[in-house]
Amino acid sequence: MARAGKIVLGRALGPHGLRGEIRIRYFGDGPANILRQPVVWLGDEENDAGAKRFEVARAGTGRAGEVRLALVGIEKREAAEELEGLLLLGSEEALEPLEEGEFYWHQLIGCRVETETGRDIGTIQEIWETGAHDVLVVDSEDGARRLISAAREIATEIDPEARRVVIETQPGMLETDES
Repeated sequence: MARAGKIVLGRALGPHGLRGEIRIRYFGDGPANILRQPVVWLGDEENDAGAKRFEVARAGTGRAGEVRLALVGIEKREAAEELEGLLLLGSEEALEPLEEGEFYWHQLIGCRVETETGRDIGTIQEIWETGAHDVLVVDSEDGARRLISAAREIATEIDPEARRVVIETQPGMLETDES
């Protein structure tokens, strides 16, 4: 994809041990994308211009849902404590390659959603993991918020390059409280 850059991979939970290692809660299906990063940034938000850059000295798994990172320049517990709560950003280029037809969530945020007949539904603002199928949170220009399943039977065409998702509607799916 052409819009390469930094993406959110997790959140700093706090220190591990006395030598500056930091515990990171990873976002996504597993730790692989964090473990692949030679350099990371820690900041308050995804587009934080002031995010601090760190080379990764060591990376490994920790508790369930966590990784542990040793960052160059963070050598004491107190320094790791100062990073608690910050978002861990990584390079999109270092992400694990996906199979044909699979997408990372960050690729879908901001995509337009439309029906198979071309009706504009809105823009994907976020994605919720529910256990069964992910749910697209779609805001329309009239202020309506819709939750739409990302199941392949519903999201029939996903084209991150064109910034477009086509859905097959079901009865009652697009009704709002005002309808």
